[in-house]
Amino acid sequence: MGPTSNIMRHVYGWLLLTPAAILLIGFTHYPTVATVYESLFSKGSAIRPSRFIGAGNYESMMEDPIFWKVLSNNLWFAIGTIPTSVALAIGMALLVNRALPGRSLLRLAYFTPTILPMIAVANIWLFFYSPDIGLIDRLLGLFGLPGHNWLGDPDTVLPAIIVMTIWKEAGFFMIFYLAALQHLPPELKEAARLEGASRWYYFRRVVFPLLMPTTLFVLINAVLNSFKLVDHLFVLTKGGPDNASNLLLYYIYETAFSYFDTNYAATLTAVLLAILAVLALAQFFLLDKRIHYR
Repeated sequence: MGPTSNIMRHVYGWLLLTPAAILLIGFTHYPTVATVYESLFSKGSAIRPSRFIGAGNYESMMEDPIFWKVLSNNLWFAIGTIPTSVALAIGMALLVNRALPGRSLLRLAYFTPTILPMIAVANIWLFFYSPDIGLIDRLLGLFGLPGHNWLGDPDTVLPAIIVMTIWKEAGFFMIFYLAALQHLPPELKEAARLEGASRWYYFRRVVFPLLMPTTLFVLINAVLNSFKLVDHLFVLTKGGPDNASNLLLYYIYETAFSYFDTNYAATLTAVLLAILAVLALAQFFLLDKRIHYR
């Protein structure tokens, strides 16, 4: 094969990669670099133009009590949603993978919350959580229990949003686990039965280790989802009361479009990107040793 053929192969390969590379650079890499660049400048106005301040915005962020509040909220939100969503997804996948009457309808019921728009989901749960006239308070009233302002109490607003998020996301993750379960060799289950292994032992020692590639994928998506919740907050609480339900991405939205401080919003965005990158890499490297690829 001559040098001309090698050159043509490389040119052909780069031509095939160019459309994807343009999209990746235009919608991922360039916005990331531009965001970090904007975070190094002060807020501009018609009278006082923006100027380079280096790490000034980051220093202000470290002294911002609302930033630490929303970061703490996001941490508890992630802790509340991720393990529960994944555990429910595995349980639902195991259930609908069995030969049950009406299995297709059950799968559809589990997956339906996933296909609903986020605004629709928020309005459904707003009906549940409305004080006095909401479905939850009506059910409590049947047992003689007093109602509660679930979204107006700082102690219950974040758990209420966590419950709603789990309801929406668990069915989405179930689909991936169901697909993984259907690709497991049936000989493994037959061998476990011959050896007298219990269902729990078979799941713990055989099924779950083989589901680890799917678990890694699901965990990364669950972490990303836990840091990008905006629509639900916009409809339900707008971050209140007193920032008790405010999360990092919604705080970025408020800073950019309510306070019009796009440079500080860029600073918060850069921190959010760094947090997501660290969490994704940590999950990949920590779980990679436990993954059994087939």
